Amino acid sequence: MSTSSARVAALEEWVREKEGERLEFKKAANRFDFELLAKYCSALANEGGGRILFGVTDERPRQIVGSKAFDQPERTRKGLCERIPLGIDFEEIQHPDCSAGSRVLVFSVPPRPVGIPIKYDGRYWMRKEDSLVEMSEDRLREIFAESGHDFTADPVPDLSLSDLDEASIEVFRQRWMAKAAKAEDQSLVERLQSLSVEQLLEDAEGITDGALTYASLILFGNRAAVTKHLASAEIVFEYRSSDASGPAQDRTEYREGFFGYYDKLWSQINLRNDKQDFQEGLFVAPISTFGERPVREAILNAVSHRNYQLSGSIFIRQFPRRLEIDSPGGLPVGITLENILDRQNPRNRRVAEILTRCGLVERSGQGMNLIFEEQIKQSKPVPDFARTDQYQVGLSLHGTVQDPAFVRFVEKVSKETTAFFNTHDWLLMSAAARGEKLPKGFEKEAARLIDLGILERGKGRTHILSRKFYEFVGKTGAYTRKKGLDREHNLALLKKHIDENATVGTKLDELCQVIPSLPRTHVQSLLQTLKRRGLAHPIGQRRAGVWYPGPAEESTGDDDK
Repeated sequence: MSTSSARVAALEEWVREKEGERLEFKKAANRFDFELLAKYCSALANEGGGRILFGVTDERPRQIVGSKAFDQPERTRKGLCERIPLGIDFEEIQHPDCSAGSRVLVFSVPPRPVGIPIKYDGRYWMRKEDSLVEMSEDRLREIFAESGHDFTADPVPDLSLSDLDEASIEVFRQRWMAKAAKAEDQSLVERLQSLSVEQLLEDAEGITDGALTYASLILFGNRAAVTKHLASAEIVFEYRSSDASGPAQDRTEYREGFFGYYDKLWSQINLRNDKQDFQEGLFVAPISTFGERPVREAILNAVSHRNYQLSGSIFIRQFPRRLEIDSPGGLPVGITLENILDRQNPRNRRVAEILTRCGLVERSGQGMNLIFEEQIKQSKPVPDFARTDQYQVGLSLHGTVQDPAFVRFVEKVSKETTAFFNTHDWLLMSAAARGEKLPKGFEKEAARLIDLGILERGKGRTHILSRKFYEFVGKTGAYTRKKGLDREHNLALLKKHIDENATVGTKLDELCQVIPSLPRTHVQSLLQTLKRRGLAHPIGQRRAGVWYPGPAEESTGDDDK
């Protein structure tokens, strides 16, 4: 039977089947709404996958009539995949019963990943009789409860040791031995050295019940095996000199076991890793735009936590001062951007455990804390998750050093104190250096840093770095400005400036520049005090007003002391 005849036979078999059993039929003789198609695809994915056929009547006895809807199915498929991150595909079947110029168009929708319902247009869809409805809360809870399953612990059908890269396995062995040696466990070192490849993988739990797992494929597979069994388990690296669209200046696709390219990937990033110099006394100290540790941790985090059941690769895009890492699958269940530093829920536990055994992951789930801390210590912006949504985690590491003095401050803190600082402590120090308000709920941590002599209370909910650290970096003037002057001193500064410009007067915007640390409303309040005391008066109203020395003619010169 020819391929064409086989597809016609398959179509006729589908037509005889029951609608709802992973099949949806639409006559759609001429057109069909794209948004409605996307909702049906979402529903089919949530129900285990299936097909939607255009050009077949939905009432029995069904008739094959053909459809002219979606005359450019390639574009339609692309639009669906952009909105629903699954490998949706299509085929066009020419059947003798189709009307002239038409065909049966079939969209095939794969099942949703384990533990992840598919959302479209802000809702989780499912089919009920002839209608689309939102999923019930009970059904959603059932799906989310599936997330305890670790896909990477599942066996890969027909995967053998010959499909793995021996050099990658030896890299893993050597790293595991080095970790054991560091822990002074000589017996483990000797055992690891003598193990066969098969036994080594069994000890690492890369083999379960005699079968190689997806974790083994992801970490040690050769290119052919990864392409055959899990082609999306790759990292695509691009270097772009600017945000302009168009082809990247450099692009490499790493489709093999992670241990085969982990060091190569860092070397490629480091090729264009500029140094930023800052003055430290008589010496110039360089800081790399991209620190090795946070970059490696970010890559490990992507490999450990991406959803391997979603189509799409991990993308790393390097710009001169920014590194973007996008990985398929949103944040794991229970993890949000608000609690990402405090809660752990590894999506691919088997992969994470193998990485932990050889020391690449020091403490499971703590990689994000290390990324935040290293960025803060080098006075770089904290990690940015602006591109993160239900279907991907988008992490940006910005490499510009913002305040070299803060880097010296970090060095001094590290040398002079024996206290342990967690990620939230470093976030508070960074916020204090930038003059930002204290985040709510961290009063206890701030009080501890004040007791240690690292922070001082500022105005309102703001805190500042202590005076001794400003003295260390030679910026006592900045300390005085941030600490703030008393009210009478501020009044004197404003009066002095008004007096010096008695001829032309002084506008409010200019007076705000005299005391830049105060908000505009505070400066206005001080000016009203000067007015009540008869020391200054405005001519004109609001923003157009100009201030002059002395009382206005109608002023009584009241004093509010």
